[in-house]
Amino acid sequence: MGVVVTDAEVTLADVLSLRLSIDEPLREGTELVLRHRTTGVEREVRLGTPGARAREATLAVSLAPLDLSAGRWDAYLRHDGRRNRLQSVDPGFSLDHLDAYALCKRTLAYRSYRTRNGFLALKITDAEPVAEVRRVWFREGRFEVMGLLAFTGLEDDDSRHEATLTLDRRQAGARVSATALVQGVRFHAAVSLVDVLAADPDGAGTWEPTLQVEGVPTPLRLGSRLDDVDGKRRRLPYPALEVDGVPVRPCYTADDELRIEVGA
Repeated sequence: MGVVVTDAEVTLADVLSLRLSIDEPLREGTELVLRHRTTGVEREVRLGTPGARAREATLAVSLAPLDLSAGRWDAYLRHDGRRNRLQSVDPGFSLDHLDAYALCKRTLAYRSYRTRNGFLALKITDAEPVAEVRRVWFREGRFEVMGLLAFTGLEDDDSRHEATLTLDRRQAGARVSATALVQGVRFHAAVSLVDVLAADPDGAGTWEPTLQVEGVPTPLRLGSRLDDVDGKRRRLPYPALEVDGVPVRPCYTADDELRIEVGA
């Protein structure tokens, strides 16, 4: 049985929606199997009785009742004990859809994607509120950042929220803060790099930014995950700017969280 996913999307209601190209109807008893890539745990969904002979089929699977944990899950079709990994030609990426998906407050975020070898898989992550970075730059001696508030439950409207961007150098107990602009779920903030150097004049190291927003109970970490670029520390290097002879540059951690490196 030849089956290829031509369109895959996790809807705003956390339903995996698939369009399949098939050369014969799905047979009775066929199951969609999701297998956790690390632990080997599996979840099965019975797909129902055979349909009419057609060149396409559609499936809709609610993911929340399956009790899927964070990680990557590979998709298979199984029938009579034999299973085949589900091929896909859909890259499964839409920045506009990811933005809309991130507006809701969630505990888990589900995303479908195509693996490098051309198979369907799910990426599931913990969906704690974060400040999703869309642009970082240095201008006139300032560090500036803008982006989107994700998974906070705030409305994407014109309302303004009081906010503060804070840079912490935990090893030295140093801190620099500046007022940030938040309108709806969009944010922009800037911090003087001269103030950063003055807060810890003798130390080179890493500063961690967080954003405190009115109406959000905990400070938001700044990171960049709502795209298809993993491993930004290697793939998105930023040039350093010298401030009073000291190099300063933004960078990402292995978990794609934003940091500011001073003196590196």
